[in-house]
Amino acid sequence: MQDFEFSTGRTLSVSRGGAVRLADKVAAMECRSVLIVTDAGLLRSGILQPTLNGFDKAGIPAALFCDVQADPPETVIHATAAAARSANADCVIGFGGGSSMDVAKLAALLASSGESLSEVYGIGLAKGPRLRLILVPTTAGTGSEVTPISIVTTGKGEKKGVVSPVLLPDLALLDAELTLGLPPHVTAATGIDAMVHAIEAYTSKRLKNPISDCLAKDALRLLSRSLHKACEDGKDLQAREDMLLGACLAGIAFANAPVAAVHALAYPIGAQFHVPHGLSNALVLPAVARFNLPAAQKQYADLVEIVRPGVQGSEAQKAEAFVDYVGALAASVGLPVTLRDVGIRSEHVGALASDAMKQTRLLVNNPRELTERDAAAIYSEVL
Repeated sequence: MQDFEFSTGRTLSVSRGGAVRLADKVAAMECRSVLIVTDAGLLRSGILQPTLNGFDKAGIPAALFCDVQADPPETVIHATAAAARSANADCVIGFGGGSSMDVAKLAALLASSGESLSEVYGIGLAKGPRLRLILVPTTAGTGSEVTPISIVTTGKGEKKGVVSPVLLPDLALLDAELTLGLPPHVTAATGIDAMVHAIEAYTSKRLKNPISDCLAKDALRLLSRSLHKACEDGKDLQAREDMLLGACLAGIAFANAPVAAVHALAYPIGAQFHVPHGLSNALVLPAVARFNLPAAQKQYADLVEIVRPGVQGSEAQKAEAFVDYVGALAASVGLPVTLRDVGIRSEHVGALASDAMKQTRLLVNNPRELTERDAAAIYSEVL
C-alpha cells in the first residue's frame, strides 16, 4: 500500500428533523450571532422558517443573506462576507444547494482572515482563520457540506476553485426531511452529480486510497439503489435519506481522491450556458466514461457489480456493461441527453474545449490523458 493522507470535517450529524434544532447546535458551539446564507427561492419555499423560529426561541440573532445565485460570481462572495462582518457573526451557516454552501465557506473565510479572494484560487492557498462554519444541504448532489472546495465564477465567465482544508466545516447536518420537496428533475440531476463524484473518486489517477475507495463504492450503492425511487416518489423518506447520505459519502471520497474530466468538461457548460451543474455532468458523463474505458477497465468492472449485481463476463465485458449503464442513466430519469437540448450547437464546441483545458487541477486526475482535441470530440459526440 502506498502512503496516503485522508481528511474530512469535524462532525457529521444525520438527523431527520435536525434542522429544526439547529439553534441548539449553534448554542453548544458557544456562538453568539449567525449569518444564514441561502437563496431567494429556498427562502420563499418556507423550508427555512422552522430553523429561523428555533433561533428566535433560543435568543440567538440570525441575519439572512438570501441573494445566492447558481454558479455564484465573485460579487456575491464579497457581498456575503460583508454581510457577515456587518452582522458581527461568529458563525456562518450555508443552507441550501451547493452554491449556497460554497458561498458560505468563502464568506466565513474572507470575513475573518482578511485574505483576498483573487489570491486564494488554487490548492492550499487559503490559510484562514475563518468564522465557525455549519453546512446544511437541501439537495442530494454536490457533497459540498464535506468538501474543502468552493467553486466561483469569475468576471470572465470562467469557473475557478478555492481548495483548502480551512473550508471544511465544523458541522455538516444531513436532514432528509429538507429534501422531500425537490422536484424529480432536480432530484435526478443532483443525484447523477453525486454518482459522478463517486465514479471519478474511484477512478482518480491521483490520491486514490483504500478509504476513498470504500466510501465511493458505498456511495454508489446507496445512490444507484435509490435514485429512481426518489425521482418516482419524492416523499419516500428512506430513499431521500439514502440519496443524501450517498451524496455525502461521495463528497468525502472526492475531497480526498479528486474528480477529473467529467467535471472539467461540465464546468464550461455551466459557466457559458448556465446549465445546472448536475445536468452538465450528466450530459458529458457517458462520453467521458467511454473515453476513459481503456485506462479504467478494472475500476469500471468493479463498479458494475454495484449498479448491476450479478453481471457476468470477462473484466472487459463487465467494464463495457458499466459504460452502458452510465450511458443510459440520464434518459432513465427523464433528463436531457444531448447538448442541443440545452442550447449548445457545433459552433460552440471550440470555445467549450478551450475552456475545459483550463481545468488543469481536474484533468491531472483523469485516468487517461485528455487533450483539447479529445475534449472537442467528446462535446461533438454529445451534440
